[in-house]
Order: sequence, then C-alpha cells, then structure tokens
Amino acid sequence: MMQLGFIDAQFIPFLVAITLLSISPGVDTLLVIRNTARGGIGDGITTSIAICCGLFVHATISALGISLILLQSAWAFHMLKLVGAGYLIWLGITSLLAARRGQPLPVNGILKNTPAVSRWQPVKEGFLSNVLNPKTVVFYMAFLPQFIAPTDPALLKSLWLAGVHFVIANIWQISVVLMVGSAGKWLASARFAQTLNAATGAVLVMFGIRLALTQRPV
Repeated sequence: MMQLGFIDAQFIPFLVAITLLSISPGVDTLLVIRNTARGGIGDGITTSIAICCGLFVHATISALGISLILLQSAWAFHMLKLVGAGYLIWLGITSLLAARRGQPLPVNGILKNTPAVSRWQPVKEGFLSNVLNPKTVVFYMAFLPQFIAPTDPALLKSLWLAGVHFVIANIWQISVVLMVGSAGKWLASARFAQTLNAATGAVLVMFGIRLALTQRPV
C-alpha cells in the first residue's frame, strides 16, 4: 500500500519532532482551553479538530510551492503575517471584553440565561487561527521537505505527514480539553472565568502584537 511505503527511516525522527512541537504551549493550546471553558468539551474537541484541519492546507501549499513564493515575496509574507496577527489580536480582545463584563463560563456548555455559542464559531476560530498563522507556513515549508525523498510523490507525502501531525496534535489537545472539561466547579466560578478570560486574552493579544512586529519569519 502507498501509505506503508511512506514509513521510512526518517519517519521516527519526524514523529519525535512533531510530537514535541504539538505539546509545546502556544496559540493552539490557549484557544482550545478558552473554547472548552466557554462552550464545554464538545466545543473544545471541535476547536482542536478545526485547528488540525488547517495543517492539510499548509501541507498542500508547501507541496505546491506556494509557500516558497510567499517566502520570496516580502510583501506577500508581510500581508499574510498582518492578517494572522490581526486575527489573534481580535480573539484576545474578545476574551478581554468578556473578562471586563465578568461574563461567567458555561459548565459543559450549559448555563442559564447565557446566549448559546454558534456551533460554527469554534470551527471558524480554530481553522482560521491555524491557516492565518504564517509561522505554520514557514514551518511546513522548512520542515516537511526534510522528510520527502526526491522519488516520493510530494503532495501525497506531504498530506500523509500532515495526517500524522493531525493525529498527534489532536491526541494532545483533546487530552487538554478533557482535563479542562473535568474542572466543572472551577469553571462555574465567575472569578475563575474572569481570570481565565483576562489571561488568555492578554496572551493572545501579545502573540498577535509579537507576530505583527516580527521582521523575520522565524
């Protein structure tokens, strides 16, 4: 089978590297924690899956060489970076405003007198936060080719490696979802909700500002 042929001597190093990358704290983990606290375990899992679906977009872009164009065009990369930074800042401001209002977090997504979050909201937030992140574009462009042999079908191999990343990242992020979701009593506390919204909002805004001010794609 084609997929078995993709498991070569470079697969284990790739698996180790991608696992370490997946468990390192970052925007994805923050977004999963916030959305789980806001909408329950279901929203957290949906956010995780949506985030990881963006990996296939980056794998396809990398394989087709569009990422190379972005890296060679300072203007194109700068615009992509600003769009991604703006989206992170918008997510952070949303959390900060919720903290200012003292808005409580729903326990398992259910709280009386609280407007329900659209089922598509965690999908949009997760997917866009990943697709609009230029650091992921750079990472996939620089990282994936190391594990693709000249004789490999580049697009299929890239998508397969992204599939491995998809599984590893979801295992980690859904574990985080379950840990956060089990803290129901804490999430019911208005003070905890306010603290979490303020903390995640501030960090997301800082991530966005840092991304916007970064001059080099690192």
